Amino acid sequence: QVQLVESGGGLVQAGGSLRLSCVASGITFSRYTMAWYRQVPGRSREFVGSIASWGTTDYLDSVKGRFTLSRDNGKNTLYLQMNSLKPEDTGVYYCHILDSTFADVWGQGTQVTVSA
Repeated sequence: QVQLVESGGGLVQAGGSLRLSCVASGITFSRYTMAWYRQVPGRSREFVGSIASWGTTDYLDSVKGRFTLSRDNGKNTLYLQMNSLKPEDTGVYYCHILDSTFADVWGQGTQVTVSA
């Protein structure tokens, strides 16, 4: 069974930093492009960034230069380093496997709240 478990969220003031983690199980983690998404109530889930198995990254324009994705294939773990946080970064953050086989697999998410 494939599982994704996110952690590391919290309440932070604008300008602060957080590091999110996502541990994956039930898959050969190193084979897959992984991504972070975020969602706020009343809006659809939004792509934040992705990292390919070989390390190539892609980011939502509004987070470029502030957020960094990384991965540790030996630990089956995906990371999201978030710096210079803004109130509009508030939301529930989810990791996801970018493969159609796992389209419906999501973790419980981790809440990030950025106060002004």
